Amino acid sequence: MYKLDRKFVLNLVETIPKMWLKVVLIALLVKCTFLAVNAQTPARNENAFYSTYKLPDNKYIDSIAVHKSAHEMIVFCKGAVLKTYRIHLGSCPVGAKQFLGDRKTPEGLYYINALVPNCLYHKGLSISYPDSMDVARAKKTGKSPGGDIMIHGLPNGKEDVGPDRYQNDWTWGCIAIRNDEIDDIYSHTKVGTPIFITP
Repeated sequence: MYKLDRKFVLNLVETIPKMWLKVVLIALLVKCTFLAVNAQTPARNENAFYSTYKLPDNKYIDSIAVHKSAHEMIVFCKGAVLKTYRIHLGSCPVGAKQFLGDRKTPEGLYYINALVPNCLYHKGLSISYPDSMDVARAKKTGKSPGGDIMIHGLPNGKEDVGPDRYQNDWTWGCIAIRNDEIDDIYSHTKVGTPIFITP
């Protein structure tokens, strides 16, 4: 079952300068905690989170929460859950991204900073990694923090594979979902949407 790291959360809140951003983060934490306490551990069936349910046309995604250890991503509108997705992460999923090539998915509060219609994968939502702290941390080790982290679909040329095509974590640090799912999220998300990624 997913658990929040209190020290991780408090340190993250202290780094956010604007009060409204603190409010957004706290709201996400409350929602994530409620879901974590009341949800059962996900079944090992990889298809458990796959659904053909489409997001309502009159709803938009205003916040995103990613639980890495549970391999799930939850999208919200005004505090209400719109949908939960089964996700695939970097092929070394444990721990926050530290530098280019570590194949880890970042952890912390970021933002969707671009909608990417054309890339190596079937559409993408660019995530604002690295931030200034990520850059400073990597600089101390003499390495690049990396970048180009996205929520994206399957690699181009493999669009027709079934929902069970990828059973494991396989990305370079991005968050991967099915093509039909990224299509749906892409059309319901705006630049500036916060995404909170937890261990």
